[in-house]
Amino acid sequence: MAPKKKLAAAPLASAKKTVKKETNPLYEKRPKNFGLGGIPPPTGDLHRFVKWPKYVRLQRQRRVLSMRLKVPPALNRFVTRHVDKNQAEALFKLLLKYRPEDRKEKAERIKAEGEARAAGKEPEKKKPLVVKFGLNHITSLVESGKAQLVVIAHDVDPIELVVWLPQLCKSMGVPYCIVKGKARLGAIVHKKTAAALAVTGIKPEDQREFGKLVESVKAQFNEGARVTWGGGIMGVKSQHKTKAKERILAKELAQRLK
Repeated sequence: MAPKKKLAAAPLASAKKTVKKETNPLYEKRPKNFGLGGIPPPTGDLHRFVKWPKYVRLQRQRRVLSMRLKVPPALNRFVTRHVDKNQAEALFKLLLKYRPEDRKEKAERIKAEGEARAAGKEPEKKKPLVVKFGLNHITSLVESGKAQLVVIAHDVDPIELVVWLPQLCKSMGVPYCIVKGKARLGAIVHKKTAAALAVTGIKPEDQREFGKLVESVKAQFNEGARVTWGGGIMGVKSQHKTKAKERILAKELAQRLK
């Protein structure tokens, strides 16, 4: 019996069959070219077409939620009450004068003390007037009545870390204020962020400026109007739908009364 002949493999060109996509002749494809010499770029607001980073999206979602949901007074204080721009400028200008020493300054101080001891002299050790930080430290300063002013950041996450601090300051008679930006407070004490800062002492030349600042802060935060519930603000679409429902109900009620 003769051996079976093997069939030759199909050529590659015939193996791949290209299916031509049917296009509607009525619609002509005209891609836009935004390059040089092409179509000018759009001038409208394109922020809706931008894919923002995740942290930006989370910030915006959190802000929308704080507007939509009912916010209790303890939390609403951090959303609605902050020091204004002029007060914040004066406050940070004062706090910068009382920055604690950084690593470089500390190394230089220790070196100078060592050189003084080597020379047979006793170095002067005077406690500096600096801004205090750290929640546990600030809490003990407020409870002992040593804090003269407490500055709290509005964007601490989680907010439970500082939500009780305004009420503690109020009950202990310590002036406090809420400022925007935990990073701004952190820059004062050479950290990335800081939840709160406390001032325990002021030099004589800054007493007048500090007194004015404390008076304005007391009037706004410690002795100001009581903070009420916040939030409950719906979006534009929801507001229009609610108004439309109210109009329909009013119309039905008027027909029944006739």
